[in-house]
Amino acid sequence: MTPGWPARLREGPVELRPLRLRDAGAWREVRSRNAQWLRPWEATTPISEHDVPSTYGAMVRRLRAEARDGRTMPFAVTYEGSFVGQVTVGGIARGSLLSAYIGYWVDQRFAGRGITPTAVALATDHCFTGAGLHRVEINIRPENAASLRVVEKLGFRSEGLRERYLHINGAWRDHLTFALCADEVPEGLLVRWRSVRQS
Repeated sequence: MTPGWPARLREGPVELRPLRLRDAGAWREVRSRNAQWLRPWEATTPISEHDVPSTYGAMVRRLRAEARDGRTMPFAVTYEGSFVGQVTVGGIARGSLLSAYIGYWVDQRFAGRGITPTAVALATDHCFTGAGLHRVEINIRPENAASLRVVEKLGFRSEGLRERYLHINGAWRDHLTFALCADEVPEGLLVRWRSVRQS
């Protein structure tokens, strides 16, 4: 059994659940409609197209295998029951590190409704409680104002610049790193986010 997986997490109309093969139609529709909006922030591979899953089904099967191995938690994000994006907890390390990173995207039509910070807060709390991790990080291109607002709203700590950190949209791109440790949010990140929303 993989610690913390599978899982379903909910806060109001926002739910995180395992990405499914039957999400294919909704996933393709949302990704197609948002292709231009997401392209500047999406990871690409500098090596070979053979490393990239060629279909949605191949991607889900790869993510499921990684989830069984305890290396990732691939969540679909739904809002009022409709598929609107993904949150992926990846790079899960056990042993003395107990760390992971979180990546996310959301349908542009639903941006600005608090869905992404809610989803990230849910995933972060699950990393700390359900999966037993100590540290979560988020890496963001300096030009990605929308994602920078997410970590600012949630109170992630800035850890500086990683030069040429990830291959994005065809080139190696700098990223700003933000992190949070479990002891920094003893009551949970969702509790912090609720208080920010109410203030």
